[in-house]
Amino acid sequence: MDLEEKIKEENKKLRHLRLMIDLSIQLLYQQKNLSLSEGFKYIALARNYAISLFPDKGEVFDIVYKPRLMRVLEERNLISYSAN
Repeated sequence: MDLEEKIKEENKKLRHLRLMIDLSIQLLYQQKNLSLSEGFKYIALARNYAISLFPDKGEVFDIVYKPRLMRVLEERNLISYSAN
C-alpha cells in the first residue's frame, strides 16, 4: 500500500468514526427514558468502535470524544460532569 492509499484509508476511517460519534450523540439526545447505564453503554460502544478502527488510541478517544458524549448525559440531567 503506497502513501496515498494509506492516507485515503485513514480519512475513510475518520469519516466512519465521525459518523459513529454523531449517531451516538443523536441517540443519547433522542432516546426517551434513557438511563445512565444505557448512556454509558452507548459511550462504551462508540469507544470500542473507535479502538477497532484505531488500535491503541483509546486515550485519544477519552480526550477528544468522551467529553462531548458525557456533556449530552449532563444536559439530560443524568450526571454532573466536568471535563476538568
